[in-house]
Amino acid sequence: MRLIGLFLMVMGCAAYAQDAPPSRGRGRGFGPPNSAFQGPGARFLGAEAGMPGRVVKGAPYSADLITETTQTLADGNRIHQTITEHVSRDSEGRTRREPSLNSLNSLAPNSHLPSVIFVNDPVAGVNYALSSRDHTATRSTWPRPGARSGQARSNGGPPPGGRNRFNQNVKTESLGRQVIEGVPADGTRTTLTIPAGQIGNEQPIQIVTESWYSSDLQEVVLRKRSDPRTGESTFRMANLNRSEPSPSLFQVPADYKIMDSVRQPRNGPPGGR
Repeated sequence: MRLIGLFLMVMGCAAYAQDAPPSRGRGRGFGPPNSAFQGPGARFLGAEAGMPGRVVKGAPYSADLITETTQTLADGNRIHQTITEHVSRDSEGRTRREPSLNSLNSLAPNSHLPSVIFVNDPVAGVNYALSSRDHTATRSTWPRPGARSGQARSNGGPPPGGRNRFNQNVKTESLGRQVIEGVPADGTRTTLTIPAGQIGNEQPIQIVTESWYSSDLQEVVLRKRSDPRTGESTFRMANLNRSEPSPSLFQVPADYKIMDSVRQPRNGPPGGR
């Protein structure tokens, strides 16, 4: 259980830092709002796992989600990271996420993270973290998010007014439509300008995000981000398969022991003040 907890913590940290779909209607349910609107300092390292997002029905698929970041240091040294996970979603909105251990161990060296698969079942209102090492399934329950079926969301553009102090410095333009991984996708380029002096910067800073959204999948299939403070980052789908995944992928194997997770009360442990 301690290893599972460490695994979840690493995945949570990676997810928090991820540059993912726009906050207005989180399409893939796997990532936080667009970091271009989170203010200075945000960058993404990997894809979120184990937390339920918006349920998408009637759009099954399987694919590899690949996130790459490249940062060039002042001395010319480069830091390159790649995180990969395999994701499956059925017609009822259930999801299964299989993070690559090679990717995660690069984020937490010498941690010996276990092989864990995350299953989110919005139909039953439960999540499972499946550990192949000890054949256990850690179960947790979450409020069921609202489902949408066949509804496309608008991609790109800043969140509604008043939600972010950088809104007036955001420029959005359409890039048209192109086919990516076999599906039509609409492109948007968003440029966030941080004025000189706002964060102690002598000159204006521009953060450019290019995003391609598929209405068929209700997912972002490609996103590129350039930030002079943190470098270049790319998120993309690969090996997309739009057939219905096997139902067994979203079930706990018969030889696994199910254990309920213990959630700490928000106000602290019993008897706390």
